[in-house]
Order: sequence, then structure tokens, then C-alpha cells
Amino acid sequence: MLKTLIAYTSEIDDTEAAAAEIQRQLAVGLSEQEQGRLKNKVGIIACHYEFVLSGALKAICEALPFDVVGTITSAQANRQESGTLLLTLMVLASDEAKFVTALTPSLRERSNEIIAETYAGAAAGQTGRPSLIFSFAPFMLENSGDEYVNTLTKASGGAPCFGTLAVDDTMDFANCFSLHNGEHYRDRLALVLIYGNLQPQFYIATISEDKILDKSALITKSAGHILMEVKDRPVVEYFENLGWTKASETQYAMTSLPFMLDYGDGTAPVSKVFIKLTPEKHALCAGVMPEGATMYIGVFDKEDVLATTGAAADKALAATGKSGMLIYSCISRNMTLGADVTAEMDLIRRKAGDKIPFMMAYSGGEICPTRVSDGQAVNRFHNNAFILCVF
Repeated sequence: MLKTLIAYTSEIDDTEAAAAEIQRQLAVGLSEQEQGRLKNKVGIIACHYEFVLSGALKAICEALPFDVVGTITSAQANRQESGTLLLTLMVLASDEAKFVTALTPSLRERSNEIIAETYAGAAAGQTGRPSLIFSFAPFMLENSGDEYVNTLTKASGGAPCFGTLAVDDTMDFANCFSLHNGEHYRDRLALVLIYGNLQPQFYIATISEDKILDKSALITKSAGHILMEVKDRPVVEYFENLGWTKASETQYAMTSLPFMLDYGDGTAPVSKVFIKLTPEKHALCAGVMPEGATMYIGVFDKEDVLATTGAAADKALAATGKSGMLIYSCISRNMTLGADVTAEMDLIRRKAGDKIPFMMAYSGGEICPTRVSDGQAVNRFHNNAFILCVF
């Protein structure tokens, strides 16, 4: 049996009151019988960075008898509330599933090796492969989320991986921390490995097909998340031909114009975001841009964000016998909403109602499988995406 509990608080300055409020809500969520039976627990957390700075996050985690991992977010929602200055905690409790948490050392060097070593240490002594891996990373321009995903996929033998990169509401993303048991990090990745008879389902929303421009471009030269050439021509010439020279010269100015990548392997296209031009006039993107992939340009707007999110949520809510939903949505989708910053979160709240507990948070990069078949997951790192895991 797996049960999902949600607790939240807006109390930032009174750390004792914040911890007491979370404890009180969790106590109501489990009956006395369930408390005795569902002994295995783990917490997934999302909060504004002010909860870190005030000490409220640390006080809450110190008051809980289980591990808590997660990230900073710019906005979040649960069944009761949506907003910015919140802390939401999702607790998974089970009598069968086992939860193993881990925290990497710094990822500023040898990130792939360190993640593989950390995973191996966490999985040592466990039987079989995890049914699900939750991954929580800080936002680091020097690293690519694709590297995290590919390393975890290889290390785990293809276990499904779901998670997020932190995002905050500062201009320079100065407080995009990963979180582990009350501590915060700018350069470490936190993991939850779930073992047991869990059969998670995944849903992704990006952009409607009619919002994707007809013109395609083959990526002919790249280095990781640096896009150099398309169609054997410099990428800046590609921007010039589309009339986007001025936009490309401003950081994050093209977040409403996602690059849709077709890997040519039969899996669904994946969305990536252009961040800025490098001094060499190459395109720095928020994800790997592999040579040989075909790139399409999409055009985002508020109506399409809400339509695609709603369709994905409807599919997820049609699942039966499930305990909870964990949801991340790219910050670029939130930016597209303009002044109506809670519209996407409020849509999920209306659709979920009292049907299923959930936590939703905004993300600096989304980790979700595009396909799971024959026990193998095709895990991908996304931008501009709404991702949902129901379990």
C-alpha cells in the first residue's frame, strides 16, 4: 500500500510555528492504524528560497522522522492553495515500498562520474532495480540536465527517472538550491530511489502541433548544450533568416519560442529552450542539442499552455487506483501566462479537486520519461514542458 499526504505552510518567519503546522497536517492525514502500518516514509518538498533564509525549512525537516528532499521553486500549488511564498511537502508512506535517499558531492567537476558513484552507493544492497527514481538538482549553467538524466539511466539500467531543476524568482537565479534534510546546495543533486511494486505513469505536455512552424532544421554541429550550426550554417544566420536577430541577443528573450527536437528514434519530440548567444555567437541552450537531430520551432501562448496542460491532466486523472501526483512545469510556461501567474496551477487545482492529492511546482528543467516499455525507460530532459507522475 502507498499513501500520499500533503502539508503546506506560508509561515516563513516563525520557524517553530511552521514546523508545528506541517506536523499537525501530517498527523491528521494518517489514521492511528495507518501510522502503525505505513512505517516507510519519504518527503518531497518545494518551497520559496525565503524558507531557507529564515531557517523555517531546516526547522521543519528537523521535526520530521524521515528524509526530505526537493528544490527551491518560484511558485507552487496543492489542493488547498497556489502561490509563491509557500512551502509544500508531499509525504509518501508505505508498508511495502522502500525509499532510499542520497546526496551527491559537488557537481562542479566530474559530474557524470559523481552521479554514477552516488547512485551505486545508494543502490548497493538493494534487490533489483528501482521502480522509480526522483531526481532534484540545482540550476547550474555549466552543466546540462541531459547529462544528469543519461547518467542515471545508464547507472540504473533504464529505471524511470522523474524530477526537476530548481528555479527561483531572482533575476540572476542566485538561489536555485537543491534541498536535502533541511540543508540547501547550489551544486549537489538529491535522489530518491523507490523499490517495490510501484507502477508509475507519466504524462507530458509541451506545445500543440499546430503551434509548430513548418520549417525544420538539421543540427549539423554542436557541443553538448552549445548549438553551433544548423544546415551546415552558423546558427546566427538561422536566427537572421527567421527575423530573430534582436531577440537572440537578449538573454531568455526567446523562451516563448521553444526548439522541438526530433531524435529520429521513434520517441516523442522533446522541447528545449534557447538561453543566450555565447561570445562566439553560438546558441547556449538549456539542454543538449545533439548533432543529427531535427529541430523545429514552436510558438507558445497562454491559451496553448492551458490547453496542453489541461489535456495532460485529464489523461492522468483518468488513471484508477492511484495514490498521488507529483507535477513540475517549466518556468517558461509560467512566464507565458503574463500577469495571470497562477492560471496553470489553478487549472490543475480545479481538475484534481478532491480526487487525488498532488503537489505542483515550477521548474528550471524537467526530467521525465517519454516512453516506458518492456521495463526500460527512455528518460529525457525537457524545457518548456509540463510533466506529471501519477503513482
